[in-house]
Amino acid sequence: MTYYVIGVRMDNRVGNAAQFQQALTENGCRIKARLGLHEVSTDACANDGLIILQPYGEKEEIEQLVSDLNQLKGITAKLMELN
Repeated sequence: MTYYVIGVRMDNRVGNAAQFQQALTENGCRIKARLGLHEVSTDACANDGLIILQPYGEKEEIEQLVSDLNQLKGITAKLMELN
């Protein structure tokens, strides 16, 4: 069995979150799980972050999702394939 994981780096979370969320909503049936991480302290909240996605579907569909995400401003997405 092959597992796929998409790692996403988001710059300017405040400015880019809406377009990213829209892309996730449009692909909601191709995403099993999502985990968002960013640095937080009592003094600050980082404006960049890391999102981990567990996609669902055929490899070609997952690769298209990664490509679509990479078209968004401030987003870098990479596919990991685990056998």
